[in-house]
Amino acid sequence: MAAPKGNKFWEARYNTGRKPKIKTATELWNASVKYFEWVEANPLWETKVGFFQGEAFDHPVAKMRAPTLQGLWIFLGISKDTWYNYKNRKGFLEVITRVEHVLFDMKFAGAAAELFNPNIIARDLKLTEHTDITSDGEKLEGLRVEHV
Repeated sequence: MAAPKGNKFWEARYNTGRKPKIKTATELWNASVKYFEWVEANPLWETKVGFFQGEAFDHPVAKMRAPTLQGLWIFLGISKDTWYNYKNRKGFLEVITRVEHVLFDMKFAGAAAELFNPNIIARDLKLTEHTDITSDGEKLEGLRVEHV
């Protein structure tokens, strides 16, 4: 059924879109802390095979779950755009920066302790090592490799 002509009900809408799930920076921090706690309380499980007196048995081993920004967004029920839009809201930038630093530190420490694959975490954290051992900083032009 169509709305009657001249209907201006849509003007009664205060704003467009849904109301934000997180209204204050403190709420964002508290929700992020809950995600950090959830990551620690919900490890990934690997099944290892063990042997005892000639019998094989499965042995579950807890493995630390790597926290991610994408995982946090899923946990909070928000999108990437929402996360970055929070940065423009008063008081949110400091909390977002702190959350991103905590995620970085958790992943870096986990990789350093070899709880995570260090190569994967280094790529995720954009950690690269650049060593120039050939050109002393000069631009290489037309590099030629010969096999003898």
